[in-house]
Order: sequence, then structure tokens, then C-alpha cells
Amino acid sequence: MDIFFSFIGLIVLFPLFLVIALIITLDSKGGVFYKQTRVGKGGKDFKLFKFRSMAVDSDKKGLLTVGGNDSRITKPGYFIRKYKIDELPQLINVFIGDMSLVGPRPEVRKYVDLYNQEQQKVLSVKPGITDFASIEFINENEVLGISENPEKTYIEEVMPIKLKLNLKYIEEKSVVTDIKIIFKTIAKIIN
Repeated sequence: MDIFFSFIGLIVLFPLFLVIALIITLDSKGGVFYKQTRVGKGGKDFKLFKFRSMAVDSDKKGLLTVGGNDSRITKPGYFIRKYKIDELPQLINVFIGDMSLVGPRPEVRKYVDLYNQEQQKVLSVKPGITDFASIEFINENEVLGISENPEKTYIEEVMPIKLKLNLKYIEEKSVVTDIKIIFKTIAKIIN
């Protein structure tokens, strides 16, 4: 199902991909896509695709995006991040088998290395584009933007809640749950 729906999504969204690619190219130097190493099923690394919404090499200044005023974000980047358009290239990851449409969001190795034994169960399934945590923390960068120490807030407050929601998803995993999550995600983005 993942391969079929991601293929259909890539075909349907291809015109939008071209428009976004053109806007990104005209706005700033660098590639259209941002590729970041994330940890997938079984703890294996893979390259996650996103539309580039930040200046080149921004991740060297920190892995977390903090607030709507993060100076690393490009002008079109604000728009494509607000409506989660930057996430659409992950359909490529789904199509090639690195990810599912629904599943725990893949994390960078730095934070996965902090997981306890229980939390590592999230690595037993394919990561996804959306999940319960994506819905709950749709405005995560705003939460981190008001923190005096965003890194500490993420590790000590946000990440544990996300991982609990990820484990909840694994327990409740079904086609019906996945469909509900997809529709809740779309509704949350539109609002």
C-alpha cells in the first residue's frame, strides 16, 4: 500500500514539486532538496528527503528549528514549513522503502542515542511521514522558540512525550488507525 499510494502521490504532486523547486532555486543558492541522515527501522541510517527551507549548511548551527523567526529559514521556507510542504519529498522515501506513510517520525542519531530500552522499540517499525506525535507537536518549533534552552526542552520535555505517542502507535497499529492519523494530520495542517 505504501508503495502504491506514494507513487500516486508523487505523480499527482509532480506539478507542485516543480513549482516549489523553481521558487527554492530562484530564492537562494543550494539544491532543491535537503537530505538528512535519520535512523530507521532496525536502527539503520537512511537519507530523509525534504524541500530545502533553510540556507545551505544551516544544520551545522543546530539540528532544532526554533520559532518562526529562525534566521536560517529562507523566505519561501517559512511558507513551505508552515503548511508542511517541505515534508512532501518524503514520499520518495516511502516509495523506495525507507519509510511508511504513517509511523513514528524518524529521528537523527544524536537523539536516538539517548533512547532508553523501552523507547528503542520505536525502531522496530518503519518510520513514517506522520504519526500521533506529528499531530500533537505540529508547532514544535514555536514551543522550542520560547524556551531559554531549546535543546534541553526538546530532550527533557518534548522527546519523551513524542516517544510515548510513538509507542502508543505501535500498540494500536492498524489500517484504520493509519487512515485516522492521515486525516487528522491534513485537518491540523489546514487549520
